[in-house]
Amino acid sequence: MLSHSAIWDGIDALARRHGHSVSALAKLAGLDATAFNVSKRVSKDGRERWPSTESIAKVLEVTGESFDSFLAGGTFLQTGTRRFLPTVPLLGLAQAGTGGFFDSAGFPAGQGWDEVALPSPGENGIYALEVQGDSMEPLYREGDRIVVSPTEQVRRGDRVVVKTRDGEVMAKILHRQTAKQIELHSLNPAYAPRIIDLVDLEWVARIIWASQ
Repeated sequence: MLSHSAIWDGIDALARRHGHSVSALAKLAGLDATAFNVSKRVSKDGRERWPSTESIAKVLEVTGESFDSFLAGGTFLQTGTRRFLPTVPLLGLAQAGTGGFFDSAGFPAGQGWDEVALPSPGENGIYALEVQGDSMEPLYREGDRIVVSPTEQVRRGDRVVVKTRDGEVMAKILHRQTAKQIELHSLNPAYAPRIIDLVDLEWVARIIWASQ
């Protein structure tokens, strides 16, 4: 089944493979330069907008790619070469709160991880989580994938993933950290700040990339 994100990810990957921005790709195909802009992908009332089959056919024709390579999206670095992009482990946020998926330092471990391709090579130890809930809207929506690095230094204002010792995993903004506590904020104003004692915190990892 084709998803909204898969179609738009395919267009983004198609543009990257041919060295274009999405605007340049649209113009090359004889379309309006804004046809594939991020702002056109969701309407003001939050409904998903899909590219037309005609626009997809035009960009495939002008790039010489097949529909199969388009659906592969970010899987291939170059057309027809079977050279794969790096992948990182992927897990849902709620699932991440259960035992066995991380070691004591916050690195992915154990079985049950899926995989997601990165747009560029990454360091060892990074992994992806699938957003659940609406506490970080409008920046991260349910189903978005965030790539996390347990080795990156975190600073005030960073977007982070936190795991508590009782198994709760959450994506937040690091607002403040003292010798005893950490204060986390959500982007959605419906959610109050969270203050967690460091003794109750298992790890904090920085969000370094998101697929939306």
